[in-house]
Amino acid sequence: MVWSAGIVAQAAAKRPTSSIRQTRMRKNPTKASRRLRIVMAASEGVPFSKTGGLADVVGSLPAAIARLGHDVSVFLPYYAATRQSGVKVKETGVTVTVPMRGVPVEATVLEHHIQGRGHARVYFIRNDDYYDREGLYQDADGDYTDNAERFMFYSRAVLAAIEALKLQPDIIHCHDWQTALIPALARGSSNGSPIVQAATVFTIHNLAFQGVFWHLDMEMTGLPWSTFTPAGIEYYGKINMLKAGIVYADVINTVSRRYSKEIQTEEFGCGLDGVLRARKSDVFGILNGVDYDHWDPATDPFIAAPYGPGTMAGKKRCRQDLLAQYGLKVPDKVPVLGMVGRLTEQKGLDILAEALSDIINLETCFVLLGGTGAPEYHEKIEKLARRHPGRVGVRFGFDNALAHKIEAGSDLFLMPSRFEPCGLNQMYSLRYGTVPIVRATGGLDDTITEFDPLSGAGNGFKFTTYSAKALLACVRKAVRIFGDKRAWTRLVANGMQCDFSWAASARKYVELYNSALKRHAGRLPAR
Repeated sequence: MVWSAGIVAQAAAKRPTSSIRQTRMRKNPTKASRRLRIVMAASEGVPFSKTGGLADVVGSLPAAIARLGHDVSVFLPYYAATRQSGVKVKETGVTVTVPMRGVPVEATVLEHHIQGRGHARVYFIRNDDYYDREGLYQDADGDYTDNAERFMFYSRAVLAAIEALKLQPDIIHCHDWQTALIPALARGSSNGSPIVQAATVFTIHNLAFQGVFWHLDMEMTGLPWSTFTPAGIEYYGKINMLKAGIVYADVINTVSRRYSKEIQTEEFGCGLDGVLRARKSDVFGILNGVDYDHWDPATDPFIAAPYGPGTMAGKKRCRQDLLAQYGLKVPDKVPVLGMVGRLTEQKGLDILAEALSDIINLETCFVLLGGTGAPEYHEKIEKLARRHPGRVGVRFGFDNALAHKIEAGSDLFLMPSRFEPCGLNQMYSLRYGTVPIVRATGGLDDTITEFDPLSGAGNGFKFTTYSAKALLACVRKAVRIFGDKRAWTRLVANGMQCDFSWAASARKYVELYNSALKRHAGRLPAR
């Protein structure tokens, strides 16, 4: 099965390669100890661009895999935010041309390379008409109306750039719907292309975001109409880009073990549970890691005072600083509950808004840093803040420094999510001695163990039923333990000892890559 993407790569830069090494690798494609050539494609990655947790993963995982001795290249769009970040880039001399509705559209390929072990090359696809905009995916009026075109072009341009740069990957690792066409396009590559030898891995960070567009955009995908079927990328008469990744990638993974199972159910499958169940033997879950270089209270430049296990005096100063940021003043015996996240139902804002007054009546204080979300939740939270002056503090928008201050200065951290593929804040909280209160779903369930005051085991609190009543009961239990200083000290120590660094996750990804290579080798035609 071969289809033409109609892509032209021009002025390919020459890169030094070892023909002996390449030959040996190709002859033994499943040897676990081999050095892999990995290309990752994503729509955002820190420190170049960010709207959510995907960027944190893409900013940390490549370096963790590189530290294991593998060769990693990352592709990202060259956004206005990237240019404004001040990152130094250089021209590669490569221009790629992709026909979009019969009109040739060009992009230049830029490169950013940090020298040293444990760093990946980063390539940027630059087309200012598509990417030099106020936001990554939307502006104040909502999603960009040409997002289909922007990311269909991006997926095809990445494949063209891989060939032009002569990267010859063993693995192409794609993240979320914006790059989900790549496994389908790679599956249809001509036998003379190095792309056909690469196994594809597709990571679902959040199944709720699928990239669904009308069927007349098919021409821009570079795929033949024969793929527009229920067995391919068609979804109720429309194109579903995320479905393309699920159907055509060699392996699929999600960002926690629990979430990999949940998305195969009708409740959490977002309409694709049947497609995922059909490939259940190829679906895996690998928990995201934490970059402790940026999230460690002992070295965090954003917090009022450093602290760590055995030296916790600084946390009290951080709590005072956090309360001052919000203009609040409460006694030490009143626990501070913090929350950072988008104001959406996914994050549990509906049950939180219902329960918050009762939570405050438990003699607590609540601070929120709320990102973009539904206006109704903005209004509800602001109304609750006015109802409880001195006990509820609210800020809206993205503020990285304040997010760190909330992690350090809070006593408890709320994550009452309806669903949560992985979650990072609960892992940040553990390192900062801030006890998580979570709903038992996705990565929250994988990382948080209910505290048992009798045995002293556990690192947080969690509830199962998605309701304001269950959330309130869980907070009540946590507040009671907060009043028992001996139990509380043990609980905080348990959390701070947890290690969710990227090293373990990176090793599991290498295992996944080798599994993908085996599956891919079985799909290649005999030579």
